Amino acid sequence: MKLILLLAVLMGVCIGLAGYTFQFAEGLSYFSTDPAACANCHIMQSQYDSWQKASHHTVATCVDCHLPHDFIPKYIAKAENGYHHSKGFTFQDFHEPIMIKPKNARILQENCLSCHDGLVHEMVRGATTGPDAVTCVHCHQSVGHGPPAGLGGPDPTLPDERRTR
Repeated sequence: MKLILLLAVLMGVCIGLAGYTFQFAEGLSYFSTDPAACANCHIMQSQYDSWQKASHHTVATCVDCHLPHDFIPKYIAKAENGYHHSKGFTFQDFHEPIMIKPKNARILQENCLSCHDGLVHEMVRGATTGPDAVTCVHCHQSVGHGPPAGLGGPDPTLPDERRTR
């Protein structure tokens, strides 16, 4: 009986902590498509601010570029990214400046081609797969967020011309 009571108390504490953390982190906002949700973590504020000034601001949100467009894959990617983001920001073990993971880079590339297919169809046919793939962001890196910048500003390891692009 005491073991059951102890387990119930521990479960209640865990559920309470999880609920408090979810509320504190504005967890429900991540189910929306509102770009402001991406700035809930202060670490993403510079990306959000630069997106507001970028060329795609009026036509694409974070979700449009960074998540699959189909319902189930979108929420699987949101869950995976949410796990990685919460782990990285909790333990402060993320790369600085923040860098896109290969899987998310593929999603981004697919979304670029999906939206701009009529414009680039002939140009990129067969050039976006394989080890020597040409990606849209290779040339258009600053389209979504402006020049790459971490918490300390532009990446000092990049040549001057790439820092200001």
